[in-house]
Amino acid sequence: QVQLVESGGGLVQAGGSLRLSCAASGSILAFNGMAWYRQAPGKERELVAVISLGGNTYYVDSVKGRFTISRDNAKNTLYLQMNTLKPEDTAMYYCATRVNGTPKTWGQGTQVTVSS
Repeated sequence: QVQLVESGGGLVQAGGSLRLSCAASGSILAFNGMAWYRQAPGKERELVAVISLGGNTYYVDSVKGRFTISRDNAKNTLYLQMNTLKPEDTAMYYCATRVNGTPKTWGQGTQVTVSS
C-alpha cells in the first residue's frame, strides 16, 4: 500500500505563501484522484482541492484563486501552492489518494499556521 508523507507546512504571516508537498512511496498513476484536505481545531476535516490523473481540478470556494493543486506523476508527488494566506487557512493539511471520490490513503499531515 502506498504511503504518503507531507512537508512544507509552517508559520507564515497573512498574505504570505507556502508550498506543500506530498511524496508517495509508490506510483500515484494508479490513483485517478489525489487531494488535499485540512482540519482546523474543533472543526471537521474538509476537502480543499482535488486533481485527477488527467489534470482536472476542483477547489473549495474559500481557496479558489489562491491555492493551486498540481501533481508530478514522474516524481510521485502532489503539491499545493498556497498564496495570499489568511488566518482562517490555519489547519493541519493532509494529502490523500482517492478512489471513486472516496479518500483511501492518508498522510500524517503538516501544520500550517497563518498569523494576522
